[in-house]
Amino acid sequence: MTAEVEGAAPEPKHPPLDWIDIVATVVMAFAALATAWSAFQSDQWGDTMSFSLNEAGAARTESTRSFTRAGQLSSIDVATFLAWLEAVQNEIDAGELQIGDGYQPDPESLSGFLYARFRPEFKPAMDAWLATRPLLNEDAPPTPFAMEEYQVAQEVEAERLLQEAQDKSAQAHAADDNDDKYVISTIIFAGIFLFAGLSTKMRSKAGQDIMLGFSIVLLVGGIVFLLTVPIQV
Repeated sequence: MTAEVEGAAPEPKHPPLDWIDIVATVVMAFAALATAWSAFQSDQWGDTMSFSLNEAGAARTESTRSFTRAGQLSSIDVATFLAWLEAVQNEIDAGELQIGDGYQPDPESLSGFLYARFRPEFKPAMDAWLATRPLLNEDAPPTPFAMEEYQVAQEVEAERLLQEAQDKSAQAHAADDNDDKYVISTIIFAGIFLFAGLSTKMRSKAGQDIMLGFSIVLLVGGIVFLLTVPIQV
């Protein structure tokens, strides 16, 4: 029994843990988590940029349509106003219309017929203009189109849509900027993997310390950089 014990193979001894390997592993673990987070955020901001650009394009298209429609409606207002003005002049020349007390539309006259068919948006400006007695008052605005009351809803909507398109474009630009920042952070954390891995392969103690120290500095700097970048959920 004693011989058997004395001849038994000695129990293998575990090599002492190397603190360089431990710290490098921890650093690379944090770098891996930060890299995954950066990739996720980069993808999120990329989607936000795409959606914002699509919304900006759609709003700009609708704005163009509204501007076109507003121009058509304004042309109708101008045409009917000029026809009304000509009818009023003809009625004045024929002695059928007296303007001493201002214009009073007569449904039986051509000018009254045209007045009744002004667009609802145009009538408030027309009435406000007539209230200034333009046929007698030289200081009156030249046309109803110079009145504050003249508003074309389609033009207002076109302006709103154009502003929305500009806002969405600005959002897309900001999202693209944040996407670039997360790409940069991914590169930083990839560098951490490199230097932390090299620290375990260096033969000299000084080389190990330099590589590991540089990886730790990069890790801290990368995390601080990430904290300054907006998060997209």
